[in-house]
Amino acid sequence: KKVHNSNLCLSTGPLPKEQSGTKSTFSLTDSASKTAWSASTTSPPGNVVSLSVSSPPDVPIGLYSLTLDQGQKVKLGEFVLLFNPWCAKDAVYMEEERDRQEYVLSQAGLIYKGTTKRIKASPWTFGQFEPGMLDICLKLLDENPKYSSDADADCSGRRNPVYVTRVISAMINSNDDKGVLVGNWSGDYDDGVRPSHWTDSVAILHQWADNCCQRVRYGQCWVFAAVACTVSRALGIPCRVVTNFGSAHDTNSNLLIEFLYDEDGNDISDDSVWNFHVWVDNWMARPDLDAGYDGWQASDPTPQEKSEGVFCCGPVPLKAIKEGELNLKYDAPFVFAEVNADVVEYVKLTNGRMVKMGGSSMDVGHFISTKAVGSDERHDITHLYKHPEGSLQEREVYERAKHHNDLQQKGQEPGLKVKIKVSPDMDIGADFDVFAVIANNTEADKTCRVMFYARIVSYDGKPGANCGFIEDLTMEVPTGKEKRLPLRLEYVDYGDTIKSDRLIQLVLIVIESSPREFHKAKRTIVLENPDIAIKLLGEPRVNQKLSAQISLENPLPEPLQNCFFSVMGAGLTDGKILIQNVGTVGPKQEAKYTVEFTPTSIGSRTLTVDFDSDKLSNIKGYLNIEIKE
Repeated sequence: KKVHNSNLCLSTGPLPKEQSGTKSTFSLTDSASKTAWSASTTSPPGNVVSLSVSSPPDVPIGLYSLTLDQGQKVKLGEFVLLFNPWCAKDAVYMEEERDRQEYVLSQAGLIYKGTTKRIKASPWTFGQFEPGMLDICLKLLDENPKYSSDADADCSGRRNPVYVTRVISAMINSNDDKGVLVGNWSGDYDDGVRPSHWTDSVAILHQWADNCCQRVRYGQCWVFAAVACTVSRALGIPCRVVTNFGSAHDTNSNLLIEFLYDEDGNDISDDSVWNFHVWVDNWMARPDLDAGYDGWQASDPTPQEKSEGVFCCGPVPLKAIKEGELNLKYDAPFVFAEVNADVVEYVKLTNGRMVKMGGSSMDVGHFISTKAVGSDERHDITHLYKHPEGSLQEREVYERAKHHNDLQQKGQEPGLKVKIKVSPDMDIGADFDVFAVIANNTEADKTCRVMFYARIVSYDGKPGANCGFIEDLTMEVPTGKEKRLPLRLEYVDYGDTIKSDRLIQLVLIVIESSPREFHKAKRTIVLENPDIAIKLLGEPRVNQKLSAQISLENPLPEPLQNCFFSVMGAGLTDGKILIQNVGTVGPKQEAKYTVEFTPTSIGSRTLTVDFDSDKLSNIKGYLNIEIKE
């Protein structure tokens, strides 16, 4: 048929309108336009016409319907339009191909957890190109309340990655809507999946979509961030998962974290500092702001505080956080406090009087981490959120802190000094000592009341059960001397209550009798996991069966029951999680599993492994595999 005199019509959304940019009618041209929808044809041999359709770089993403109008309308088909980081005019354009490979195309990555002194990488499968993922991500956009209230405005808004990122941030959590994940930090996960068990976004998004958008139980910050990363990359928005160690949660927006304790050392604060917190950075232009704020934007799908009445956060330019431009949208004060808040500590005496015990401007925002481009190294991006060491803005603070620190290191600063030292070998299942150290750098002998205790703690800073304590010990510390007090932590005391984060908080409170002054030291330790060993059996080739031998030694002095290995890999396990029950594993015995899978695509792929049992969980391992033809 002759089509050259025909019109083509493109539309997206339930109420397509020309003025909203969700509908366009145009005729065939000889060449593609760069500023408007256009189409041209070629005529290969035979009764065939090949149609080439070109889109402008600023139209809404989504599912489009294409219709041919020759007086009678014929639907030619449907296609999905995404943001395009390869297109220089697109708001998400990313110049370097290696960056696009990492932040758009990579289906596997690493998420950092632990403490500032022990940062651990945990594998995650994003799987944005696995079967069904794109349809689910588009469904997520259509389930957001803005679509329900005004579908035309919502679909029109999808031309803007700022708008889409904000929708993603709100829809990953289920606090205000039919979002994906329920947050749970209580430790009780009996009616769902423990957050630390997840290793991939694919299972979470499929569960949500396959169950009529029922909320998936449960997530914590790294799960929310990883799923947001999957959705962002699937829609063409470059994205990376970011971990901030020593992350402040400022509840009253005064940029201060105010810790309040009673005389027994119990924390009665509203504010908190999480051992780590995970969010995402998305890459995009910001034409809604003044020049200079394009590039990485922080966005946080973990529900903490409301933004414009909804539990979402960002996107806010990293450059705005770094320069303290707190009037820029979105949610700059909250993100600034996460990485930059000052900490002040008070003791509330029984008579109601408040006594300042200490404080620091150095406790918050350390080792801000993301996976490096093209490797499994940790890339420290703290300098993008805060002024780097040595800059003019940082120098005055640094010199003052250095002077104070040098005096303290040399023992020249007068006063009573308290700190906590730890053992080098702190493996899960082991017994070990930690030490309270009290140095008297005054000219008089000191009599002190000492409280030194250990308690289980969640990664978000919430304390749990005590697992060791020395209470109301009176200690004499002679002038110029240092006393060291050991506290034995035994598996029999911490084993039943340790959480999957494997964190223990140590708190030392020393009260001088004369003059009556309070001193406090706090330190969080993370117990070491056993390693998962993964060994390939055979040559990795596409569409050929491959086996891997997986093993883990039980480090506990008691048997592990209900031991499971879960194995997953984008392009390796056909979108499935391969689960093997290996039963009971005795003390110092090995859990073993030989898994079979058939790689479906060539190139670099990542096999991720999770080990779970009744007493030991959240153990992750991974192996990068190069699949050949």
